[in-house]
Amino acid sequence: MKSAVIVFPGSNCDRDLAVAFEAATGAKPTMVWHRDTELPGDIDLIGVPGGFSYGDYLRSGAMAARSPVMQAVAKAAERGACVLGICNGFQVLTESGLLPGALLRNAGGHFVCRDVALTVENAQSAFTSRYTVGETIRYPVAHHDGNYFADDATLDRLEGEGRVALRYAESVNGSARNIAGILNEGGNVLGMMPHPERVIEPAHGATDGQRLFQGLVEGLMARA
Repeated sequence: MKSAVIVFPGSNCDRDLAVAFEAATGAKPTMVWHRDTELPGDIDLIGVPGGFSYGDYLRSGAMAARSPVMQAVAKAAERGACVLGICNGFQVLTESGLLPGALLRNAGGHFVCRDVALTVENAQSAFTSRYTVGETIRYPVAHHDGNYFADDATLDRLEGEGRVALRYAESVNGSARNIAGILNEGGNVLGMMPHPERVIEPAHGATDGQRLFQGLVEGLMARA
């Protein structure tokens, strides 16, 4: 299985995500610089990590979304590769058009950095197959612009099509309908503000994120 993690100027969770990918797949991912125009051939899994790409200049994720490598990410997603965008990675995916909506400044204007409770809304996706619908899990969040916004028609469509993967079980940042993570139409692109890569081993204090990566790899191997 081939995996890759995209690195932008200002990424700071790329190494954490690479560790999570390696723990799940048994192989080191390729670290891909944002100016690259190609990904490794037949890539199966792409991580778009958290951080502050380009210092959040203009809007969070706006400049990174226009990096040359994102065209290759879009092409890989189109042929079925799984793409996981976490925190700033979620912002990049919405800014690039791979996911609908936008991430606005948190309600109240404060940076939020703590563990939060999440409800699993869809356990049929490649990313959430190791969870059960309605299960409560806890991931950390650390963001200033995580307030998910979309118009009512888009929100209705996301909910009607089962594309809300995770929902906040508590008040966190003002996100519309408490949405914490959404899927694309094909179910192979997930964007989420919480950080599963920070809770994958006992030394982290929790392991709720481990199942996301394990289930994702199992699903990819099953379809190979």
